[in-house]
Amino acid sequence: MNRPSGRTPEQMREVSFERGFSKHAEGSCLVKFGDTHVLCTASLEERVPGWMRNSGKGWVTAEYGMLPRATGDRMRREAASGKQGGRTQEIQRLIGRSMRAIVDLEALGERQITIDCDVIQADGGTRTAAITGGFVALYDCLDWMHSRQMASKNRVIKDHIAAISCGIYAGEAVTDLDYAEDSNAETDANFVMTGSGGIVEIQGTAEGAPFTREEFDKLYNNADSAIQQLVALQKQALGIE
Repeated sequence: MNRPSGRTPEQMREVSFERGFSKHAEGSCLVKFGDTHVLCTASLEERVPGWMRNSGKGWVTAEYGMLPRATGDRMRREAASGKQGGRTQEIQRLIGRSMRAIVDLEALGERQITIDCDVIQADGGTRTAAITGGFVALYDCLDWMHSRQMASKNRVIKDHIAAISCGIYAGEAVTDLDYAEDSNAETDANFVMTGSGGIVEIQGTAEGAPFTREEFDKLYNNADSAIQQLVALQKQALGIE
């Protein structure tokens, strides 16, 4: 088949992680999935939400947003309208759930880490890029804490986490959809998985005809392979053996 980008069905876009992008944050990473660029920062606070006080556990949460010219047309800032849209809320909750899935909250102690994911440029797959880059920022934040004997990085982080989009485009199962594919896909699915292969979340939607179990299995296998590649790239960027 011919994908708009010229990639093979299982081929991801070029992925890169630029650590330490923000000098003020305890952890930060500029992640790029092709032309989708997301700045992820991890900020540490010596407190937890009120409902968690005296629980002996910490908390990891996330916020997500798109800059006005992340897309072809200028979008109005959500702050200007006085509220976040439903899509924004859904994505930031997904990022928070994904990070908490691989964090030992007791080992973190009564502290909160907020992962801020700001989309600088969007070309499909912003939520999956945010999760994948958000992990790198979180890891560096915990490394910062570890160096100050605030928490044991190896105890807090239980596994890697990464995410990828897969879908049915022009009748073929493809991996890492860009906007041209995502906007015309017959089926669109996002997979969030750990480095050990555990499933955190799968979001799958048929845009036209329902997809079959055989097609889903193909999407799952493609996602599993892609996430293992992403974890390897995370480890390479972080200098982990």
